[in-house]
Amino acid sequence: MDQFVLNWIFIGASFALYIGIAIWARAGSTSEFYAAGRGVHPVVNGMATGADWMSAASFISMAGLIAFTGYDNSTFLMGWTGGYVLLALMLAPYLRKFGKFTVSEFIGDRFYSPTARLVAVICLIVASITYVIGQMTGVGVAFGRFLEVDNTTGLLIGAAVVFAYAVFGGMKGVTYTQVAQYVVLITAYTIPAIFISLQLTGNPIPALGLFGDHAASGEPLLAKLDQIVSELGFNEYTAHHADTLNMVLFTLSLMIGTAGLPHVIMRFFTVPTVASARWSAGWALVFIALLYLTAPAVGAMARLNISELMWPNGTDGEPVSMEMMENQEEYAWMATWQKTGLLGWEDKNGDGKIAYFNQGNADKAAAMEAAGWGSENELTNFNRDILVLANPEIANLPGWVIALVAAGGLAAALSTAAGLLLAISSAVSHDLLKGQLTPNMSEANELMSARVAMAAAIVVATYLGLNPPGFAAQTVALAFGLAAASIFPALMMGIFSKRVNNVGAVSGMLVGLVVTLVYIFLHKGWFFIPGTNSFDDSDPLLLTIKSTSFGAVGAALNFATAIIISKATKAPPQEIVDLVESVRVPRGAGAAAADH
Repeated sequence: MDQFVLNWIFIGASFALYIGIAIWARAGSTSEFYAAGRGVHPVVNGMATGADWMSAASFISMAGLIAFTGYDNSTFLMGWTGGYVLLALMLAPYLRKFGKFTVSEFIGDRFYSPTARLVAVICLIVASITYVIGQMTGVGVAFGRFLEVDNTTGLLIGAAVVFAYAVFGGMKGVTYTQVAQYVVLITAYTIPAIFISLQLTGNPIPALGLFGDHAASGEPLLAKLDQIVSELGFNEYTAHHADTLNMVLFTLSLMIGTAGLPHVIMRFFTVPTVASARWSAGWALVFIALLYLTAPAVGAMARLNISELMWPNGTDGEPVSMEMMENQEEYAWMATWQKTGLLGWEDKNGDGKIAYFNQGNADKAAAMEAAGWGSENELTNFNRDILVLANPEIANLPGWVIALVAAGGLAAALSTAAGLLLAISSAVSHDLLKGQLTPNMSEANELMSARVAMAAAIVVATYLGLNPPGFAAQTVALAFGLAAASIFPALMMGIFSKRVNNVGAVSGMLVGLVVTLVYIFLHKGWFFIPGTNSFDDSDPLLLTIKSTSFGAVGAALNFATAIIISKATKAPPQEIVDLVESVRVPRGAGAAAADH
């Protein structure tokens, strides 16, 4: 069967399943729309949280970033999983005990201030829209390749699908859809990884295969990879080369950003009790670990496969010829991906060969020139976001595996996009309209305004997704930085400090958000418009701190501002001190299920 038809069958069947579930579990009330009626089992919620949180960045982009950088990009793994532990232990149970629908509602009540709630809504919308841009980038990449259309058309198709099932289903529809999407995405991620691990190492478990021996040479797989990439003039794969200060701050930004992400925190409002919130977080970590233990192996094995494809006779032999690329089956994937504009090559010296190496390494460029292959790298474009999706084709796996990966990549991007859009729509309709501007709004009107807000957010994210400020995982890292700088400190101080008051919290959130946003815009362009930046991440404004790592600095400024201003102004009233005490003390935790 033709690959294009297979892709359609797998993608079509999975979409029919998602939309069918959304219709079956359609939200009839605001409680079902925002919190799935608070009746979700912890294992189901853990699986839905896993899908909600393992976005296009985790599925499509992360292994690609690890593959082309190596050890230094393991910060993505450490930051995102570490943040989950922080969220599970420090925030989720307390927020569930508080018993409200949204993060902004908690901040508004805890800091006894409509202004605090409004500022939280703004922080949440800014972080969530930046995050959705990353998902839309991933959707465009996946649809573009598998429906064999260009990136822009792929993005517009994806936006229409997200609109269809997120707008109608609400949290209840999204929860059960995300369970289906988790099953699709984890199957799609692990099956090709198992095949490739067996091919390269003979071990069916990719995480163990990574530390096993390379079947063809008998050497340890990572030693073989280190040798090949070093011979091509790149940094050693397993060594640390990046700036340590930036690396630490980046990991910290991802960690506390994860713990401050509204669409993930919202998932903990859907379970019946506080104990269920803890169990949900534990199960989510198990489901997430299945992908995160596999990702480093996927990255390393793909890098090895690509290097060997480009140098079929070894790095001391000849590079791959144009004739081989055009006529041999194992290179067919390159022509398919070239159509999307995300992969490109050029025979710059006209020798009929495509030499892939690090032209930035002067010694290597000179050696290549002397060998007759030219001094320029001829694999001119390899977008990091295509690596996982192209992986089964690179390894020459069966057509159904390629189609499954297509469905998995789309499931990952769409599940997170739906969760984020839900967070944005509840912030607008529940916190902004019902909470502040029109408190007498009927439930039917509130549901309607939530759906309109979601539609507007999709339009904005699609527009920005056409010109994203980086690869999917890098754009998402910016969103984590914004959540880290604005929302996380307010939640932590709201739960663990009785002294921080409304003025301190609002000032802290504004300082954290504005300073971080300005730092990002200075490096990525104002409102992500290309060409409007004053600095570049290769030569940042402050020490060696890149825009993706600044969230941790923003969070520190937020904490400092809130604490200093709170100490200089009036202490919170007694009922707020009692509220903080009641949220923190386990007694009567079961009662939280009933009250709202």
